[in-house]
Amino acid sequence: MMMQRLFVFILLVSAVFACHPVKKVQNIEKAISKKDTAQTVIVTETPKVDSAAIVKDIMEKVMKRSIDFKTFNAKIKVDYEGAEESEHVTAYLSMIKDSVIYVKIALPPYGVVANVLVTPDSVVLIKLKGGKSIQYRSIAYLQEVTQIPFDFTTLQNLIVGNPVFLDSNVVSYKSGNKQLLVLMVGDMFKHLVTLDNIDFRILHSKLDDVDLQRNRTCDITFSNYQPIDDFLFATFRQISVAEKSRLDIFLDFKEFSFNEPLKYTFSVPKKYKMK
Repeated sequence: MMMQRLFVFILLVSAVFACHPVKKVQNIEKAISKKDTAQTVIVTETPKVDSAAIVKDIMEKVMKRSIDFKTFNAKIKVDYEGAEESEHVTAYLSMIKDSVIYVKIALPPYGVVANVLVTPDSVVLIKLKGGKSIQYRSIAYLQEVTQIPFDFTTLQNLIVGNPVFLDSNVVSYKSGNKQLLVLMVGDMFKHLVTLDNIDFRILHSKLDDVDLQRNRTCDITFSNYQPIDDFLFATFRQISVAEKSRLDIFLDFKEFSFNEPLKYTFSVPKKYKMK
């Protein structure tokens, strides 16, 4: 079902690439836009950071600010616009850390039309309207949908806003009066992160495929932060994903909570048609 596949994809690209404080800055080279479908950042002549101590300090501060949790609940308004269609849905999500993710997908005026269940080794897609059916997939389905190496741990970190796809290969960084930029290059992606220079909120995350033949890019903007305990949570995220075509996704977290009883659960039907 298209809506189920889309929401699994949205989960993977929507949450926070939560990079946090770093020290003052050396040089980040001029970034230029490559095409209109989603701005692709190309950084030229990016020298290695000379000081291993600076790199170590950056990574330690990033990981130190990871959100530790037991459960997470959220109600999310999801709008997306593609080349051929647009849609507006509501997602109801509950998660137990390292165990299970439940997602109910509601489509006006029909109500809940699909459920998605993710465990550390499987994905179950349940169609509730228009011909009831159930699909079982391995966790590798996440990689098939996105063509990116996701596992359960990466997915749950994305949802709650913990850092993912960070690399110790920090090639440049720059500090201004209000913003701090960090550029790192891994095996698959160049990751350019923009932070608030006062409280280190992530403002923007830019992932570009290092394989220029693919020209795969993901551009994420974070806003409307709210304090939860001793951390900040971005309640609005705008995402543009492009390779051959562009998809714009808008996530508005209407409700969210950590470490409370699960709000949205369901059992897997036994009599549904297998697909």
